[in-house]
Parts: sequence; C-alpha cells; structure tokens
Amino acid sequence: MQHRPLGRSGLSIAPLVLGTNVFGWTADEATSFRLLDAFVDAGLNALDTADIYSRWVPGHSGGESETIIGKWLAANPAKRDKVLIFTKVGMDHGPDRNGLSPRWIRQSVEESLKRLQVEQIDLHQSHTPDAATPDAETLGAYQELMRAGKIRAIGASNYSAEQLGAALAVAAELGLPRYETLQPLYNLYDRASYDGALRDLCMREDIGVIPFYGLAAGFLTGKYRSEADFGKSARGGKMANYLNPRGLRILAALDEVAAAKGAAPGEVALAWLIARPGVTAPIASATSLAQMDGLIRAVHLQLSAEEIAALDAASA
Repeated sequence: MQHRPLGRSGLSIAPLVLGTNVFGWTADEATSFRLLDAFVDAGLNALDTADIYSRWVPGHSGGESETIIGKWLAANPAKRDKVLIFTKVGMDHGPDRNGLSPRWIRQSVEESLKRLQVEQIDLHQSHTPDAATPDAETLGAYQELMRAGKIRAIGASNYSAEQLGAALAVAAELGLPRYETLQPLYNLYDRASYDGALRDLCMREDIGVIPFYGLAAGFLTGKYRSEADFGKSARGGKMANYLNPRGLRILAALDEVAAAKGAAPGEVALAWLIARPGVTAPIASATSLAQMDGLIRAVHLQLSAEEIAALDAASA
C-alpha cells in the first residue's frame, strides 16, 4: 500500500488512520482486538487515540482506549513495528489534569506510555489550544520528551490558522520542535473551519493533516436520513446538526457516485477526503468488522475528476 509522508516528521502513513475513540465505549475489548487485527492485516498502519478516550462514558476515567491498544500490542508484539501510535494531551481530566503545561504534558505522556505498554509514542498531539500556557513552554516540554526518546514527533488538534501559525513562529524563533501535523474537523459536510486560511497554511508549511470525524460522526454513511434514524447508534444525537437541506444534498450526491462505483456512501465520502489536496489521511472509526471492511475499501476507491467535482459542488 502506498504511504504518504506525514508532514516533515519523518513518519509515513497509509491514507487512512484508525480512530480508536470507540474502544472501550461502543466497541468492547474483544471487538477492538479484531478491528485492530483487520486494520493492520490490510496494510494500514496508523492508530489515533487520546488520554481522554473515553472519559465521557459513565464509570470511565479516560485512558480506556489506550489501555485496550496496549493490551493488543502486548498480545501481538510482532505488530508493534507495523503500527504508528498517535495520542493526545490537553482535554479536561479534572483538577490539575488538563491543558498544555509542561508538568501535565510530562505526566500525561508517562501515563500514556504505561497504558499503551510502549517505550515511545510516534506522534504526540496537543488536543486543544491552552491560552493559559505559552507555546514556548509547551514546545519546550515536547523538546525534552523528544530528546528523552519518549515521543518522535508532535502535532496539534483543533487549532485555528492563527493559533497554528503562532506556534510555528515560536518554534522557528526559539529553535524548538514544531507541530508537524494538524488534526482538524473536516469532511464533506464540515468544511468551513479548515478550507481557507488553515488549509492554505498547512499546504504552505508542509504540515501533515489527519482530519477527524471523516464520516461526520456517521452521517455520511447515509444511515441517518430522518429523525427516526437518530436512535441507530450512540452518536445519533449529533445527527440533528447535519439533517438539513445541505446535508440531504450531500447525501444525494454521495448516493449517485456510490451507485456508479458499486460502493457505499461512506466509502465515497472517505475517498473524497483521501483525494483532497491538503489532506494526508482522514481518521475514521469502526465498531464492527463489516464497517472495517468498508474503511479498507475506501482506501482503494478511485474517484474521477467529474465525481470529485460533483461532491465539491454539493458540499460547497
């Protein structure tokens, strides 16, 4: 499978990243193991998690996804060299366990390494900006961890063009590691926050881009077409944000391309992202092997210029 360089990090990834926020939530441990095996056996190699996954579930404290990945790696040691582990820090775990202060970054990295049962994190990401901590302090902490061999590269998530540009400028001025990747919200529906200044910055600075919610929390699979469908999954409550005339227009365009390709709408939506200039690899998750098969098919789906133009127009 053809890999793509992840910015200037030196890392190289297949065109799809597995989102593991569902591990320990809507995918139990046994299912998660099967999904990981299928993903890696298909030649895909990047796993995205975070220290906060899945704190939102009653009874969870965060780190459940990392723990499952760690158990899988321990049970399959030969597969460690076949995968790149991406995780994050910054979301709220409670008092003194949030933000991007050097103290919390160091502590969170140690906790993540322990849960993941690895000696090094391939990509460590600032999950959300922290106005209370200067970029110089955050990047300085990352430099220390990189020199110690605990992380290989760093990235940012949920940063605006202004925030990312400021962090890049500080890194250049002070000789600190720069954010080599960005994880923005971006898909056929959610285009406004990335298209424009942020996308231009990433392309100009050669930043690797791994968008989250590649399927708009499942909306772009086409299984939510009326309010009656909201109960189909734990994420169904989000669908009210998408079920509107523009959302239905996007689904209609996906249906048309999918029918022509003999594919599913979600596969077409991911193929559009994979083909999009300024995107390295979208992040998508699965809770069943059938869904995983669809993700794998999307990687191999080639869209024509006309099909991409139709999807562009429908989602504009």
